[in-house]
This record gives sequence, C-alpha cells and structure tokens, in this order.
Amino acid sequence: MEFDVVIVGAGPAGLSTACRLMQQANEAGQELMVCVVEKGSEVGAHILSGAVVEPRALNELFPNWKDLGAPLKTEVTEDQIYLLKDDQKATKIPNGLVPKTMHNDGNYIASVGNLSRWLAEQAEQLGVEIFPGFPASHIIYGDAGQVAGIGTGDMGLDEEGNQKDTYMPGMDLLAKYTIFTEGCRGHLGKELIAKFELDADADAQHYGVGIKELWDIDPAKHQPGLVLHGAGWPLTEGGASGGFFLYHAEDNQVTVGLITDLNYDNPHLSPFDEFQRMKHHPLVAEYLEDGKRVSYGARAITKGGYNALPKMSMPGALLLGCDAGTLNFAKIKGTHTAMKSGMVAAETLFQALSNGDEGGNDLTSYGDNFKNSWLCEELHRSRNFGPALHKYGTIIGGALNFIDQNIFSLPFTIRDNHADYAQMKPASECNMISYPKPDGVLSFDKPSSVFLSNTNHEESQPCHLKLTDNSIPLGQNLQKFNEPAQRYCPAGVYEVLEDENGEKQFQINSQNCVHCKTCDIKDPAQNITWVTPEGGGGPNYPNM
Repeated sequence: MEFDVVIVGAGPAGLSTACRLMQQANEAGQELMVCVVEKGSEVGAHILSGAVVEPRALNELFPNWKDLGAPLKTEVTEDQIYLLKDDQKATKIPNGLVPKTMHNDGNYIASVGNLSRWLAEQAEQLGVEIFPGFPASHIIYGDAGQVAGIGTGDMGLDEEGNQKDTYMPGMDLLAKYTIFTEGCRGHLGKELIAKFELDADADAQHYGVGIKELWDIDPAKHQPGLVLHGAGWPLTEGGASGGFFLYHAEDNQVTVGLITDLNYDNPHLSPFDEFQRMKHHPLVAEYLEDGKRVSYGARAITKGGYNALPKMSMPGALLLGCDAGTLNFAKIKGTHTAMKSGMVAAETLFQALSNGDEGGNDLTSYGDNFKNSWLCEELHRSRNFGPALHKYGTIIGGALNFIDQNIFSLPFTIRDNHADYAQMKPASECNMISYPKPDGVLSFDKPSSVFLSNTNHEESQPCHLKLTDNSIPLGQNLQKFNEPAQRYCPAGVYEVLEDENGEKQFQINSQNCVHCKTCDIKDPAQNITWVTPEGGGGPNYPNM
C-alpha cells in the first residue's frame, strides 16, 4: 500500500503530525494520503503518562478543543512540592523556592491515553487512516538507502517462527516520507539513530522508568486539581535519584507514581519495590488509605533533553516526540512538546509535498523550523535541569536549577555524557537492599500489578525480547551484577531459576511484558533488544 506519509505510533506526536498535515491539505484543497499504524489493540492502549498536560500545543492545533470535547477537564488548583527525608518525615518546599518550570498554573490533570483517543477521532474526521493492532516491525529502505516505508509484522507464528493455522502475512506500507513517533526507546528509532548516526553531535541520552497506579480514593480526601511532587526517600537510600507524583483527577481518582532515573549504580535496586514502599510514606498514604487500586502500568521516559537531542531528519524520514527525546524534564512534561514536534513536522512536510517533492529526501528544513519554534527555545532554556541533578544531587543541583529557571539563565551548559547502562557497579561493591513484603493494602506484588495492566500476548508466538548473546545473562550478568534484570523490570519478565541439581536457567516471561523498554535501556551488557510482538499484544491501559 502506498501513501504520501506513513506515521508510526498513534501517540500525541504522531496524531498531531497527522492532524496538522490534513488541516493544511484540506485548507489548500489538496489531496494527501496519510496513515497511522499503532501497535496497541486500540489507540491509547499503550499510552502511559503522569500526567499534567500543558495545553499550549493543543491551543494551537485545535483552538476550540474545549468545544470539541477534549478530555482535559481538571485544571490544576494547587502545587505542593516536598523533600522526603525518610519513611516518616517530609519537608514542604516553599513555592518561592521552586523552579518556575514546576509551577502548573493553567495546566490540566489528564489521561494522555484518553487525549490520544480524542486526537485519533479528530484525525479520522480530517481524513487520516488509522490502523490499530498493526505494529511496524521493520523499516523498508530504498535503493539509495533512504527510508521508503515500514513493514507490519506477520501474525500467526509459533515460538519457532513457523506458520500456524491463523497465519497472516504483514503488509508493506510505502511512503514518500515516514514519520517515527514510537515513544521512548522506539526500536525502529533506535535503528535509525544508529544507521544514520543521528546522535553524532549529541550528548548521551538519559532515561527514567515511570511506574504508575490509578486509585479510587475516599471522596472526603479527594481534592480535584491538587498536584503533589517530591524527591528524596526512598530512592536516596539506594543511591538513586528521581521523584514521586500524586495527582488528584476527576471522579474521586488519583494517579500516583514514582520515576526512577536509570543512571543508578546499585544492581540490587528495584524501581518497582521502591515505588511500593514509597506509598507507605504518611504524605502519600493519607490519600490512598481506604482506597482501591484500579490500574497499574510502567513506561520508560526519555529525559536527556536539549543536550541529547539527535538530528531528527534523515533521507525519507523524521524522528519526533519521545522517540527523539523532546520531553522537558524540568517540567516533567512531554505531551505538549511531542505535539509541537509533530506540528512543526507537518508544516515542513506539507511545504515539501506542495512543492512537488517526490519523497526520499533529507528534510533538513525541519531542523531549521524546529530551531525557530518555541519548542526549541523551551528545551534550550531547560537544558541544564537534568545534568545539574545528576552531577550535583537534589540539594545543590536543585539550587542551581532555581537560579537557572527563576533568576537568570546560566551562561554555560552542564553536561552529563555518561550512558545510564554503564553506571552499574558490581554487586559485590554495593549494599544489599531488603524490601518489605507487600501488605496487599498499599503495596502489592508484580503478578497482581501486571494483571491490572490488562496485559495480554497471543499464546505461542516468537519472543519479542531478543538476546544478542544467550550466554550473557548467566555467564556475565549473574556473576557480576546478580542479574539485575530480575529487579529493574517492573513486570516480572526476567527470572533466574534453579532446578533440583542446582543448574540455573534464565527465563523470559515475555507474556508479562508491559512494553516499558527498561530492559533495552538498562541491561549493563546492552544484550537485550525489545522488538514489537504480534499485533495488539501488550497492555491495555484504561484512563492512564
């Protein structure tokens, strides 16, 4: 099938690209064939974010979004930021000492999954074709090495790759230009960055893993619009950094989560268990007690910011949103930045296609248009936020960020060029971390959590978690790092089992995978590659 533009991923970046492209085409009376492929069973099924949404990009894309029924209903009414000193104490940071980027006046607590579903409706009304349940499994290259489209994965294969009775071959979707908006650590984006050396002039990219739950709470404790952020305990005990969030949405629900920076060095640390014990802190527990957990999920976050941005154009393609790393970590927000990256792309594409461009070119004009946008200005303004925290810690780094964001822009750039996976120390050099057993009230185990993510993969299909070398987990990672995949995975995918003879086996429970991509990022040997499973497989997040 041939299109003018194929977009990989129905998240905010991809759908904003599609909408803005078709808005321009319809205004000009020009016909364009645009399609979006989405690996989730439906649009929004794999979307996971905090989220407090800044509506700046949405205001530009659909100025009448309120009249159109966009699912942004709960405006932020109050910000509270805390430093957790230990498992009992917390210090509230005065608003006057908080970096301006952490203030949320005019922003909305929302489900980005539901926002994506709404954007998909707008895109279809504008004439975009959307194919959920069709993962882009591989890139199609043209004779000159340019990106010429994507292929969707075959369906109905068994674990050995043999055809079952339900076999259905994938489709080749060819395009003048292909837009990659897969979200954080997209496997095709990863391939493109390496093939075209897009990160040659960029700092090392950095990541976090965000783990989130949705709770129904006691109406008497619910404060619609209240936003809580915090840092410190429990991560500091394990030498890690990151922070928690708790947002009061509508309908007596709160979203609570913990972001763990993936540059931590202690292989005994478990982001999942850090999150579970964080909920027992009195500051958080007071809202959750007598409540009910209704959903769970996890997702990696691209947080390197401006300094780590790769070149986003290449022959025949653009790399956008969190696939490129446009999230503004100083705001802990990536939705408005992803949307704007897509809108700039759409304007660049439309200009090229209107001028008779037949495709396959390197649209370097995207880079110029990006630099002239408020998106670039915003990311550049926040370029020191993450590196300052990484290099100088929460207190000193936070003070530098306060100066940088509130008083005057620092006349220099702080760099952090150390890859996250390379920070891990041998287990023998690190303190063991003993995590309490979950109580089933505030804290839970991984199996019951994965159950709430509605994760499902078709039985008997090729494993989508590929090991470059099967000997590394037991022969290298177990000996040196006590095989950290058992702990950094928030879904219990990786296990080291031992039989009655003492023989160890590395087991991959790929059916548990919530597609967070943490393993692809944090494995110290860089031995794991996440690829798309059979179409529609994975989590199915409601209201996340």
